[in-house]
Amino acid sequence: MAGTTHSKPYRRMIDRLRQARLGAGLKQSDVAKMLSKPQSYVSKVENGERRIDPVELRRLAKLYGKGLDDFVD
Repeated sequence: MAGTTHSKPYRRMIDRLRQARLGAGLKQSDVAKMLSKPQSYVSKVENGERRIDPVELRRLAKLYGKGLDDFVD
């Protein structure tokens, strides 16, 4: 889980990303393949080890069939 260096809203966002992926029935490796990234990329994003930029967030939201407002307050 995200370390204490992340704000509560950021931790909520990455929790929502994980839940959206699971809700879409996707494994981290599935998402990584769709993004042409290593599986560790998805793991690090979901664990708060890698900050995600807005362009990456939009891409993940689209993969999960969600809007950006599903992840940010």
